[in-house]
Amino acid sequence: MACALAVIRGGRATATVCRVMKVSRSQVCALKARPSDWKDGRGRPAIDEEEVRLQIKDLVVQRPTYGYPRITGLLNRIRRAQAVAPINEKRVYRIMDQCSWLLCRAPIGPQPRHEGKVAVTQSDRRYCSDGFEIGCDNGEKVRVTFSLDCCDREAIAFVASTGGYTGEIVRDVMLATLQARFGKADRAPHEIQWLTDNGSGYIAHETRRFARELGFTPKTTSPRSPQSNGMAESFVNTFRRDYVRIKPTPDARTVLASLPEWFEDYNEVHPHQALKMRSPREFRNVQFVSHSPCPAL
Repeated sequence: MACALAVIRGGRATATVCRVMKVSRSQVCALKARPSDWKDGRGRPAIDEEEVRLQIKDLVVQRPTYGYPRITGLLNRIRRAQAVAPINEKRVYRIMDQCSWLLCRAPIGPQPRHEGKVAVTQSDRRYCSDGFEIGCDNGEKVRVTFSLDCCDREAIAFVASTGGYTGEIVRDVMLATLQARFGKADRAPHEIQWLTDNGSGYIAHETRRFARELGFTPKTTSPRSPQSNGMAESFVNTFRRDYVRIKPTPDARTVLASLPEWFEDYNEVHPHQALKMRSPREFRNVQFVSHSPCPAL
């Protein structure tokens, strides 16, 4: 094309020249008519990579347990608020790799086969619940029972104590879950599945009866199959990694006081790939505005 343009500028602007050189005559004419200061406006504007590197560094310091996909989600959330172009995940990976900020891959052992799906396509259609233990530095134990929405992943309610996982605590979580989603209603407006393992607090007759009174349909996983409640198991792993392991846990009193802040941070900040790197609350706000189903499936 450049050769054809040079020939034409030399005074031999004929269709024969373009035909011999196998170039489009109209394109050559368009190139000839362009001003000297013309610039290609296609593509994204240039990005200051040093500035991006500093932003990533700040996020890595704040969230040392986040890998590059979630760092990318947080970074683009900040850039959207600043009305600037988003950053490609591959670029974030390259920068973090160059700076040795990538997380080490955990070894993956044999996984049990599981054909079912825990996620659902709409919020308030299935809740899952489970419990986990937090060991304090002084030897005390804090046991947390929580509920999670299987679409938007919001940690809806939790109850923590230094006691065991009792049916009374499970029923308190059920009631708190109902009130968090439906206000002061005595019963859910439609049937909602309540998915749990086979712990004694969950399968107790009084607990199952109370669940039905609230409009929940109790569902339990297969014995020795924790992956059947995989969303709750995944939340436990995330919570332990991103909060318990890097936050101060000197005693039970400190942990109990910190739990509300940790749960709120998870709901407001934690990006999920299934939610297109939005946090649970961010996705719920978008879902209510657009009335669109959950993209998890």
